[in-house]
Amino acid sequence: MKYTLLFICCLGLWSCNYFEKKKVYTKDILEEELQTFNWNEVDEYPTFVSCDSVMSKNHKRQCFEQTLLQILNKNLAQQNIVVIEDVLDTIDLKITITKEGRFNIDSISSSEEIRRQIPKIDSLLMRCLDSLPTIYPAIKRSQQVTTQFSLPVVVKIN
Repeated sequence: MKYTLLFICCLGLWSCNYFEKKKVYTKDILEEELQTFNWNEVDEYPTFVSCDSVMSKNHKRQCFEQTLLQILNKNLAQQNIVVIEDVLDTIDLKITITKEGRFNIDSISSSEEIRRQIPKIDSLLMRCLDSLPTIYPAIKRSQQVTTQFSLPVVVKIN
């Protein structure tokens, strides 16, 4: 009986640590959440009104890029570009859509051949993308965010 009582007391004292509450700090929770966060993905890509009916995330991105390319191609077709020889090459546009929905071209990478034959290609591209329809920015966790991406533009002039 004595040993049983002693055992119960020891068990009671030993198990008190089991019920101890651990203090949780909001800073620790935030840091843990930020580490599990994928910063390279957005919940919704930037979009135009014409892409609102598209449901899937990847199709919305394709719609956005296709709309940009259609606007660019339409405006470039209206330019009188004269070349010495046929051109078939790709220009890489680095683009930023701000969280306010503003469109910026960060850089334009093109081959030496394109720069030689169309010296004003940078200003032409910027002018062609000046009058875009309203862009709705990307969304990450219900917040509008700035996104950057690359848009390859195929230049074909005969």
